[in-house]
Amino acid sequence: MRKIHPGIACNLDAHILSAAVPLLEQAQVGAIEWSFDALFRLRDVPEWFQGLLQAFAEAGLLTGHGIYFSIFSAQWSKEQEAWLSHLRALSAEIKFDHISEHFGFMTGADFHNGAPMSVPLTNATLAIGADRLMRIQDACNCAVGIENLAFAFCEEEVKQHGDFLSRLLIPVNGFLILDLHNLYCQMKNFDVDYEALIGHYPLDRVKEIHISGGSWAPASGAPGGQVRRDTHDDAVPAEVFELLAHTIPRCPNLKFVLLEQIGSGLQTDLQKVRFRQDYLRMCAICESVEIERDAAAGGNNFLPAGEFHLPAPVEDAMLYEQQAALSQILENASGGADAARRLATSILAGTPWQTEHWPEYMLETAVQIAQKWKKGFVV
Repeated sequence: MRKIHPGIACNLDAHILSAAVPLLEQAQVGAIEWSFDALFRLRDVPEWFQGLLQAFAEAGLLTGHGIYFSIFSAQWSKEQEAWLSHLRALSAEIKFDHISEHFGFMTGADFHNGAPMSVPLTNATLAIGADRLMRIQDACNCAVGIENLAFAFCEEEVKQHGDFLSRLLIPVNGFLILDLHNLYCQMKNFDVDYEALIGHYPLDRVKEIHISGGSWAPASGAPGGQVRRDTHDDAVPAEVFELLAHTIPRCPNLKFVLLEQIGSGLQTDLQKVRFRQDYLRMCAICESVEIERDAAAGGNNFLPAGEFHLPAPVEDAMLYEQQAALSQILENASGGADAARRLATSILAGTPWQTEHWPEYMLETAVQIAQKWKKGFVV
């Protein structure tokens, strides 16, 4: 039976590293995920951190997770070209087991600003997403995947997300990072049952699972009067651990299970202790739960079946104009009601975005997210 490797998202952050040191010293960390483009402008990575990455890379236990590529941006940019060049050079120096990116497009003036927002399931978005995944695979020369998004504008979008991911990954034989806290956010924000969602996800493509914590924000009209946010700044909820135990057996190609938390949530000794406790609880679940593997479903290496030709980047002028309009509205609206009024008279009205069906409490959340991160997004 293939071993599951528990690990942590470990970036060049003093709080994360100090929380993880006792685990590293006791050789309890089975893998590291590195958000390599978080250091996009920092070319001189300290030697000791490079040594840590190389040690896990040489053991085949280093994964790379991108933040800023903006996979669904409908207009190809010089920043995306530079991102790929950086990844290509980095992959020649260090061996990643795989590379992944976030679902969505980044709001903001350029690819380093804003936060990821979802896109509608259309032939245009599928074509752009598949094109971008092929370009990432060409640059890194290893398996490529995508992570499900926590945020959704409406319940119908939540129900389509798993099918969207499945259709997106097939052309490149890509894998899925199933973030269970992201799924938890959708369950709570739209009062949807786990089984009603998980059955739509391509679980045979899950190579990696993420768990994390988050926060609640008051929201009139939301289930329970609050919205769950994927802020990564608190301990993992008990229900997310339950989801982990239920989900692992259903993922025949699962290799990694990773704990994420940002440094701002690891500043006190108590927070660091809770982080280590969460990690050990995650490890215990990984060891105790068996995966139902079979010859038909298991064994995918998530590499393309053969060579593929990369033509000019796929673009869509109308979709890009819609994305720019949505970004402008979210980053400048005074709140959810104001955003709804602006959307009703925008070029997004009456389109596959279905903005008419977006509840005000999720629009309010989108406004808060976009305005918080419009000068830079941090996981």
